[in-house]
Amino acid sequence: MSAAEPIASIEPLVDRALAERLLRDHPDAAARLMETASDVESATLLSEAPPDVAVSVASRLTPDRAARVLAALPDPPTAVVLRGLNPSRAAAILARQDEPERALCLAAVDSALADELRELIAYPPDTAGSLMDPRVTTFRTDATVEDVVRRLRRFRARRVQDVFLVDSESRLVASVPLEAVVLADEGTQLESLASRSLVSVPAVASREEIIETFETHRAATLPVVDIDNRLLGVLRQRELIEVAQARASASAVTMVGASEQERALSSPLFAVRKRLPWLQINLLTAFLAASVVGLFEDTIARVTALAVLLPVVAGQSGNTGAQALAVTMRGLALREVRVSQWLRVVVKEAFAGAGNGVAVAVTTAIAVFVWSRSVGLAAVIGVSMVMSMTLAGLSGAAIPMLLTALKQDPAQSSSIILTTVTDVVGFFSFLGIATLFMSAL
Repeated sequence: MSAAEPIASIEPLVDRALAERLLRDHPDAAARLMETASDVESATLLSEAPPDVAVSVASRLTPDRAARVLAALPDPPTAVVLRGLNPSRAAAILARQDEPERALCLAAVDSALADELRELIAYPPDTAGSLMDPRVTTFRTDATVEDVVRRLRRFRARRVQDVFLVDSESRLVASVPLEAVVLADEGTQLESLASRSLVSVPAVASREEIIETFETHRAATLPVVDIDNRLLGVLRQRELIEVAQARASASAVTMVGASEQERALSSPLFAVRKRLPWLQINLLTAFLAASVVGLFEDTIARVTALAVLLPVVAGQSGNTGAQALAVTMRGLALREVRVSQWLRVVVKEAFAGAGNGVAVAVTTAIAVFVWSRSVGLAAVIGVSMVMSMTLAGLSGAAIPMLLTALKQDPAQSSSIILTTVTDVVGFFSFLGIATLFMSAL
């Protein structure tokens, strides 16, 4: 054995140790180096790194680059990276992959995480997220014109009008018109060419919002961002024209049981066929609420004032539930919350309902006492108000979460279910407490 052979066998170990130290101690620098390395080289470095290091470096790559590196990783490191990344960040990366690559990456993780990531990738129809092209090439602010030209040559099929700059967290910082890039010297940094007056749209922006933004700013392209201003994709001229020509989304009508397919000039027969099933369901729920009142017929007969006050309790609990429902559905639509966070959302709305319930109960009890001169009746409606508004807030948050978990559209039937729950809870709490303390009324 020659003297050179041991040295040659040690060199890969030394290189690997240096690479691991770079990844661990200087993840930002490592991510910048990976931006210019080949996909295979970058994937090899991540696959050999410890799990926490691999996740730290992968989170610092631009989403477009991370998508290609992730596709080149073997299954075990892919699962490690996807589990370690923030779900919204992982979804933004997966969205930039082609369907076959994305399917392989999702197959590497457990089914619960895969389902959550698929849900985050999917956007409601007719929103910016569903219309955007997620395969947008991004650059750091210190990249040069030469870097842009070299990378864009690798993706000649992509139509590029503006170059987008992001920070280490993939947050959109600025844009540079492609014309400015072409006319600048090769060594010029993009930051010096950037325009800070940047217009963007959220991923859940409706067609109307996209059209309004486009008409106001006359932009050639519109970057699409999430709630943390992370770049998700881009709407180009063709998509914007399609948006301007398309009909407005009809999702709002589904909350009251109408159909997305129904239009203002649809035939009466079509409207009846689409609306009647939900009206029949609503009728059944109304009978359910009425049956609860029927259980306390004797109580109402003995204290007729209870019948007068029933709508007050039901109305306040209904409004509380509707507020919680609207906030929760908005959170789900904006990707602010996920189904896995249901407990936190439900507890928050229950406490909010209880706090509002106490304040409203005090006002209601005073008004009832002035009207009836009955301390017992004022106390009953006050306690009932707190209970019903607490449960209404809880229900308003739980119902859309449950429907989403069951893969149902929460906009389709949430309001009908919530109305039933708040009516039943309001009637039962008020009349039940009144029955228990009949002697004090």
